[in-house]
Amino acid sequence: MADRWRSMARALALPLVVTLALEAFARTLGQHSDALAPPSLAFLAWWRAALDGSLWAATGFTLSSAALGLGMGMVGGISLGTLLGLSRRAAAMSFLSIELLRPVPSVALIPIAMLVFGFGLSMEVSVIAFATFWPMLLLAQSAVRQLHPRLLEVAAALQLSAMQRLRLIVLPAVLPRLFVALRLGVAVALVVAVTVEIAANPSGMGYALMIAQQSLDPALMMAWLAWIGVIGYAINAAAEGLQQAAARRMGAAL
Repeated sequence: MADRWRSMARALALPLVVTLALEAFARTLGQHSDALAPPSLAFLAWWRAALDGSLWAATGFTLSSAALGLGMGMVGGISLGTLLGLSRRAAAMSFLSIELLRPVPSVALIPIAMLVFGFGLSMEVSVIAFATFWPMLLLAQSAVRQLHPRLLEVAAALQLSAMQRLRLIVLPAVLPRLFVALRLGVAVALVVAVTVEIAANPSGMGYALMIAQQSLDPALMMAWLAWIGVIGYAINAAAEGLQQAAARRMGAAL
């Protein structure tokens, strides 16, 4: 227990020092700045947003968009990546198309998504799904490619159908690597969601951050920035915990 507390204290030391330094600077040399505010005022702005409900409404919209887009990108990317990992012919036929589409920045799709879906949830989800689709596809394809050949030989010897081979052999073997893809996809989904809201969609945490900036309210702007960081940390920690729980469960099953 003591080691755990010492480790936590070391982790919090640098953020605490930075916060105190920013507080001192904002109240002395930067007291007339339109871009900086003391962290104490940022916390008060965050508290007011939490009390009036705007914090939770914007957070809920962003997280809903990120979750829906990630879900769509995950289903499509893992499904196609598994297929391409199992079939080298399919991978060769789709190689050029994937390499042409994969480098396209997701934010470049915002104008097209706006024309198709207009403002709102559907537009944001479509851009997030596009952004998360590619890392899921590539990591799933790589994971399936690294399957031990004898596993597939066993499936052939048992005369398993394609669905049985996928369910009993492929997915259990690649599941640990798919959790790595999930953690990457979670981070990408949140970043893209906030970016779309800053650039185009008048909803969510990114839009609230822009409104604070345009209103020349640095305290609220810094509050939203810190809150987005806290949300990102919490989501990544949850994904890591899920990965560790799944690994322990698989280890116990074995």
